[in-house]
Amino acid sequence: MKKGKTGMQDRLYLQYLALVLPGFIIFTIGLIIPLVLAFRYSLTSWNGMTAEKPFVGFQNYIKLFQDREFLDSWWFTLKFTVGNTLIQNAAALLFAVALDSGIKAQKVYRTAFFVPCLISAVIVGFVWLKMFSNVLPAVNDALGTNFDFLLFGNPDTVLGGLLIANNWQWIGYWMLIYLAGLQSVPAELYEAARVDGAGAVKRFFHVTIPMLAPAITICVVGITTGSLKVYDLLVSSTKGGPGRASTSVIYKTYTTAINGRQYGYGSAMTVTLIAALLLVALIQVKSLKSREVQA
Repeated sequence: MKKGKTGMQDRLYLQYLALVLPGFIIFTIGLIIPLVLAFRYSLTSWNGMTAEKPFVGFQNYIKLFQDREFLDSWWFTLKFTVGNTLIQNAAALLFAVALDSGIKAQKVYRTAFFVPCLISAVIVGFVWLKMFSNVLPAVNDALGTNFDFLLFGNPDTVLGGLLIANNWQWIGYWMLIYLAGLQSVPAELYEAARVDGAGAVKRFFHVTIPMLAPAITICVVGITTGSLKVYDLLVSSTKGGPGRASTSVIYKTYTTAINGRQYGYGSAMTVTLIAALLLVALIQVKSLKSREVQA
């Protein structure tokens, strides 16, 4: 009898292994091996073209902290990330609460908010470039107003223009996650809060927010890590300009490694970005998960 159970367990193990193995192979080839190679190349002065890869140790990493352009790209990326995380979470939650309140044509609004996230970020950048440079100035002329809509052309306003474009694209996506969380909150909790005399504001902060803790974790981590990796939106809208005002870390890495033929130096930039992404994600998940347990 034991032998029969052992044989069945072995067969189940092999079946599970057969299911997991293809994904593991793809994950290894598509992520693990490139990461290892990126770290290896970051220790060289390879230009990406020659067979020789001169070893320089950690000189590339030392150089990064002395590179003003790289530090400026991090500063822009951090500002973009903070702005996105705050605006998208607040707006997505607000719209989700509005849709969950039972307003008419909820499905129409939900679809309208979600459609932009189906569009490529490259196209979104091109659309908003035309909006700011052609469409909205034409509206200015038609109305006789004098608003400055050339946001992508000014170093002081380019961040705001990119935040508008990025939030327009992604708020609907995160709104659906919050909406799913809201619709899973038991109605009995709201009824109990009403009986205790809690108003709408207290119900929101003491019932809705704690019950949305898992959704908040997903949205905050997703928006933060996604914003740190911003690149494709910049390609079709600002190209890192004007000047270097909207150069993100990935955009700087691309121009350094590909255009500048400093593959080893660019790999060092990549490694620092990956390390930052992992660190931020771990800190956020640990912090937000602890709040979930408390909630």
